[in-house]
Amino acid sequence: MSNNLENNDEIIDYGQIKISDEVVGIIASLAATEVKGVAGMSGGIAGGISEILGRKNFSKGVKVEVKEKEVIIGLYIIVEYGAKIPEVAWEIQESVKSTVETMTGLNVVEVNINIQGVNIEKEQKEE
Repeated sequence: MSNNLENNDEIIDYGQIKISDEVVGIIASLAATEVKGVAGMSGGIAGGISEILGRKNFSKGVKVEVKEKEVIIGLYIIVEYGAKIPEVAWEIQESVKSTVETMTGLNVVEVNINIQGVNIEKEQKEE
């Protein structure tokens, strides 16, 4: 019996590892919000209600479909005014794909970006 990792003839099975959709969603959300130009995630009515009740929803604005070894991610993003949307979207796709694959070992086949709004900061009135 050899313990050489390169020898795949003998594989010892210790059990099954399942990663929930919510965990993948949290990882994707955190990776997306770190990209410059992203104001936040769009969670819809349910996300807004849970935040009002005091629960922070880290997977807000993320739709995840996990298969055996593959995952499809849909992100609903609000961008900052003035940001170049195609560049921000591409950076989000790269960041999310890299982070999810590194942390979970799953193969990310799609990262679909849906721009839901633009954040326009209003000038504060001088008193």
